[in-house]
Amino acid sequence: MDGPLAGIRVLDAATLFAGPLAATLLADFGAEVIKIEHPGGDPVRSHGAQRDGVGLWWKMIGRGKRSVTLYLGAPQGQELFRRMVADADVVIENFRPGTLERWGLGYSALREINPRLVLARVTAFGQVGPYARRPGFGTLAEAMSGFAAMTGEPDGPPTLPPFGLADGIAAVTTAFAIMTALRARDRDGHGQQIDLAIVEPILTLLGPHIVAYDQLGQLPPRTGNRSSNNAPRNIYRTADDGWVAVSTSAQSVAERVMRLVGRPGFIAEPWFTTGAGRAGHAAELDEAVGSWISARKTAEVLSAFEEAEAAVAPVYTAADIVEDPQFRALESIITLLDPELGPIRMQNILFRLSETPGEIRWTGPPLGAHTAEVLSRYGVDERALTDLRAAGVVR
Repeated sequence: MDGPLAGIRVLDAATLFAGPLAATLLADFGAEVIKIEHPGGDPVRSHGAQRDGVGLWWKMIGRGKRSVTLYLGAPQGQELFRRMVADADVVIENFRPGTLERWGLGYSALREINPRLVLARVTAFGQVGPYARRPGFGTLAEAMSGFAAMTGEPDGPPTLPPFGLADGIAAVTTAFAIMTALRARDRDGHGQQIDLAIVEPILTLLGPHIVAYDQLGQLPPRTGNRSSNNAPRNIYRTADDGWVAVSTSAQSVAERVMRLVGRPGFIAEPWFTTGAGRAGHAAELDEAVGSWISARKTAEVLSAFEEAEAAVAPVYTAADIVEDPQFRALESIITLLDPELGPIRMQNILFRLSETPGEIRWTGPPLGAHTAEVLSRYGVDERALTDLRAAGVVR
């Protein structure tokens, strides 16, 4: 295997979605990821859109992984898992706290088998505390982190994202935590346990709302598409029913926008000199920018903003993304050949390394596609595999 993480073996025993996506990111850069699925299949295989009964989300999140079916609730499955742990570098799991321990597969037991093992435990609320054993998903993290409370229209309810935002943030954080633990292992030779609560990464990425509450007693209001830190900042409709986003986080950009839309008089106002000052006059600034944009077609708006060196972007759907020249230049979307679906487009790896680039090696494989191949490394011959299948331990 090629890639900067070649030689790192990961057992991905997690489901829906933070843990598996973290493993996907490691696979993209060369780690050997063995996806351990229940014989009935990972839930993501039936989650979301399907084509001809094949889960499309699985094709993305299962990419670059080897699919091995193994029921960890059975003694035979637990024994096989112990064998696999012996030469693994990383295990990623998201069972409810106490589950691995009940199976005799807790960190203390796994460390006895492999002292160099990094065990990443990804749960809604972490391994300790009064909520630790509660069932939970990213939606609860989006609610409890403060995200929902500050998202939505001023006169509307708290708003949740229509996708796995907290899970995605937690996945990137988990991958970083794993690489940090592996770097520490390079130094001292010892593995360690990672306790990652999905509620915490999104809590950090929301910014200084905890500090503002602690120091000033302030709670961020819901502002819709506006910002309490700068203006104009909003989504505006064009004459041909398109939508564009405008941001003026930099003072110089705010001034360019006002000149562009023919309202330079705002620039001389004392309140215009700070982002917070402009935010206090968001309605006036939105009217100025919105009326100018609404009189012009999307292409004209984008061209004028680009010429003025002001920040603007069209509001895209997936149909727009796959045709956009910037995404094409970055190769943000890649076409892969899938054995079940044929050519399939999906998001490419997260970043580009100049010397040791990553690569999507294959799409999410069929259930159990690599069970025989992988388990043969651990002493499971054809007869033993047949017995395991008959017992429902593998598929």
